Amino acid sequence: MTSETRGAARGTSPRDLEEEVDELVHLYGLEDDDELGDEFVNENMPRIEVSEYPAYMVAGREPAVEQRDWRLSGEAAEAEDLGFGGWGSEGQCQDLREAYRYTHGRASEEYECYVIPEEEDEEEAPDVFCVTCKTPIRALETVLDEHQGHEVTPLNKALESAKDEIHRNMYRLEKQIIEMENFASHLEEVFITVEENFGRQEQNFESHYNEILETLAQKYEEKIQALGEKKKEKLEALYGQLVSCGENLDTCKELMETVEEICHEEKVDFIKDAVAMADRLRKFLETKTDVEISAQPALEDQTLDFSDVEQLLGSINTIPAPSAPVINPQAPNSATGSSVRVCWSLYSDDTVESYQLSYRPVRDGSPGKDHAESTVTVKETYCSVANLVPNTQYEFRVTAQNRAGLSPASECAVYMTAPSPPVIKSKEVRSCEEAALICWESGNLNPVDSYTVELTQVETPGAAGVTESVVGIPTCESLVQLQPRQSYTIYVRALNVGGPSARSEPATVHTTGSYFRLNEQTCHPWLAISEDGLTAVRSERKTPTREPPPSSARFTRCVAVMGNLIPVRGRHYWEVEVDERSDYTVGVAFEDVPKQEDLGANCLSWCMRHTWASPRHKYEFLHNKMTPDIRITVSPKKIGILLDYENSKLSFFNVDIAQHLYTFSCQLHQFVHPCFSLEKPGCLKIHNGISVPKHVTFH
Repeated sequence: MTSETRGAARGTSPRDLEEEVDELVHLYGLEDDDELGDEFVNENMPRIEVSEYPAYMVAGREPAVEQRDWRLSGEAAEAEDLGFGGWGSEGQCQDLREAYRYTHGRASEEYECYVIPEEEDEEEAPDVFCVTCKTPIRALETVLDEHQGHEVTPLNKALESAKDEIHRNMYRLEKQIIEMENFASHLEEVFITVEENFGRQEQNFESHYNEILETLAQKYEEKIQALGEKKKEKLEALYGQLVSCGENLDTCKELMETVEEICHEEKVDFIKDAVAMADRLRKFLETKTDVEISAQPALEDQTLDFSDVEQLLGSINTIPAPSAPVINPQAPNSATGSSVRVCWSLYSDDTVESYQLSYRPVRDGSPGKDHAESTVTVKETYCSVANLVPNTQYEFRVTAQNRAGLSPASECAVYMTAPSPPVIKSKEVRSCEEAALICWESGNLNPVDSYTVELTQVETPGAAGVTESVVGIPTCESLVQLQPRQSYTIYVRALNVGGPSARSEPATVHTTGSYFRLNEQTCHPWLAISEDGLTAVRSERKTPTREPPPSSARFTRCVAVMGNLIPVRGRHYWEVEVDERSDYTVGVAFEDVPKQEDLGANCLSWCMRHTWASPRHKYEFLHNKMTPDIRITVSPKKIGILLDYENSKLSFFNVDIAQHLYTFSCQLHQFVHPCFSLEKPGCLKIHNGISVPKHVTFH
């Protein structure tokens, strides 16, 4: 076969391929597989990968088949001369043998090229969570896969949500464990008490039966003795009558015999003896003979009096006095500010006609506060006790009663009434576009466990909004996050073990701009603050009508006052209405700014100062006694102040002409508060709770 024919054969039909393989097998003596032994193995012979062979020779091979290198005999040279250079000494007889087997075993099948698959890239990790299918997926699958249109959420958010759900379930599980433990403890107490009750009842039955047996034995002895005496008495009477009757009978027989003898005598003797016999007979017959039986043989009615025995038997069936009830622990939300619902348990084998519940406030150890105990009678195993003091602990005891008597008193249980409603300090409520700081008074003498703030967003007047709650607040103030440009109605509740209090009186909060009031505790004595807390006035009279108490928070040299700005970072804007002819200072300062120094005279305050000396207006922007050289030609009647925590800037504006005056670059390492000062008599009026104007926004 020439090289041309060989080249043509490699692209011909499967039949030509089969003939070519047969020729190669015959050439190398591969008809018998056993001829291919280990002697053909040469480790030094180079290996040729399957991919180097033409595809039609490796068609149908399995990728797991082991490849072996074979060293051919001297006939390989002939194969080279015959044009089989590709299958010569550098070929692999194993591959030839497999090709031979394939062509002979699957000649009727179609040949296919085996392509070794490349390893796929590592699958991309999921980055979102499909809420609908509840499985993590890749974000791309929400567009292209079966998750298209499903609700998805970020994987981290889903993870936090799952953790929160697990924590809530764990909390519920812990609560259920505690309840089950309490229930098991209560069951154990019931078990012990029932066992003791039945033990006492067994002893009671045994005592009663022994007493009944003793009474019956005593009555038996008494009756037997009485019957014996009666028998003896009757027999003795009958015996006496029997003896008397026998004597009379003997006398009668003797008289009869004597009369018969007299009748046979001579007349003279008969008359003599007859007269004497007649007297004797007359006397005998005149003697009264008792022919009535003194004792009748019939038995008298011997009715036994078993009334005392019946009484003893009746006492066995009498219901015993009940055992002491057990007052249940106070249930959540079982109390109001003036009432509490007390529940208790009684064992099922006790019969009760009524209960007596006694209560009084818990003694706090103070002298002279020994409260009288009150008692109510009920038929149920619960009682709602009213007219109580809010947020106060009460001791409760209960006894059960039936016709047999009163049970022992239960163990003392302490219940607590719910707190009084808190009182929101409306004048101290502060807000901004993102949050509000709510302050309130407890309204209770005793401490409470926590507080709850309820927020109702009022979207339209008269419409009912959705109420959200912030729970577990330990102190009398709370910073709550809100939505911008909304109105909220705020309520506060106090909570203790008895339950929540009623709602407080409502307070309204607006998140349109920042809202604050002047802090009277920082006010210099020469300043007067209006009722609404938004106006500061300095009058001509320097001496105040009433000297305020000394305080480290009060300004002493600078006639100034600070505002209570909400401690929230972000942007805060307010405006100050000023008198062009007054001397004033406006700006911000840290809470611990020295109160004996002027505003702007230290590194803790940033201020704009106006001084008027007719007809000249002087404006200074002071920080640490330094001011830039700035000229203001139009005197502002209303000053806008923008505090920007994010950019650490404090800006001043002339509101009437929308003019930017000056901007400080501040190092605000903590929260600052608005500050206002009047160096001469005058007035400052604050406008807040307003949106940031456009000229301020785009500055």
